[in-house]
Amino acid sequence: MTKRTRISFLRFSGAFVFLFWASAGALWAQAIEVREAIVRMVPPGQSVSAAFMTLHNHDSRDRVLVSARSEVADSVELHNHVMQDGLMKMRRVDAVTLPAGGAVSLKPGGLHIMLIGLRRTLQLGQMVQIDLYFADGERLTLTASVQMPGQEHSHSSGSGSEG
Repeated sequence: MTKRTRISFLRFSGAFVFLFWASAGALWAQAIEVREAIVRMVPPGQSVSAAFMTLHNHDSRDRVLVSARSEVADSVELHNHVMQDGLMKMRRVDAVTLPAGGAVSLKPGGLHIMLIGLRRTLQLGQMVQIDLYFADGERLTLTASVQMPGQEHSHSSGSGSEG
């Protein structure tokens, strides 16, 4: 093998390895699937809303959601409703575990994502981008449709891609 042939082979091999890892990343991106992602529409001037969705973990290991961000809010927090002293109260949670091969529903009255300090009025049908961050450093970006209260999980769907 000549020196020129070896260099060409090494370039080809390097490109092949890069494409292999890029493909593996694309497969990895499908580990978490987002369905029915919506953000609750609130009256103009109200500074807090919530996001709901179902997260399906197609991975063979548990995934742990630890935070979220969105450009439409100053702060984004993971929350849950809990019964305390006979009253239902909303509490911030540090993490949400998505079991391997399972799904977790973020819904009214349960786990959900709070959008606090809305930076603009949310318009019906508007798409809102939300980034979800996992304990292993992965990020999932999804798009959720703004819907009226009571229409949560109707015919909308969110899209997700890890990056």
